[in-house]
Amino acid sequence: MEFTEIMEWVSLAFETVAVAVLLVGFLIGVARALRVRSADPPKDPYQVLRRTFGRSILLGLEVFVAADLIRTVVVDQTWQNVIALGLIVLIRTFLSFSLEVEMDGVWPWRRRAVGVSTPGQGVEQQQR
Repeated sequence: MEFTEIMEWVSLAFETVAVAVLLVGFLIGVARALRVRSADPPKDPYQVLRRTFGRSILLGLEVFVAADLIRTVVVDQTWQNVIALGLIVLIRTFLSFSLEVEMDGVWPWRRRAVGVSTPGQGVEQQQR
């Protein structure tokens, strides 16, 4: 077995892990949403599902980028693939940034000013 073939399998493993992260994140989000619905005081299950699944999407995107990097840099080194990888990374970076802003409700550079210390904590969560 050649090195590039091994790296192709490693890249495929990363993609499989990324899909698993998305599935498990969704299932955990549904479970948490069902649990908080009956909490005292009840919370909005949609927001809990959205926040939990949003975090798993962010993690899944990072793992997908790692798989693309491995495939492009090690397995298939053509300019066309490098350009495609660059576009994929730009799109996924924009998606990650957008999801983070949507979940937190604040721009990343404004976190400290509004008192949100960590990503995913959210402004509405800080106000409670």
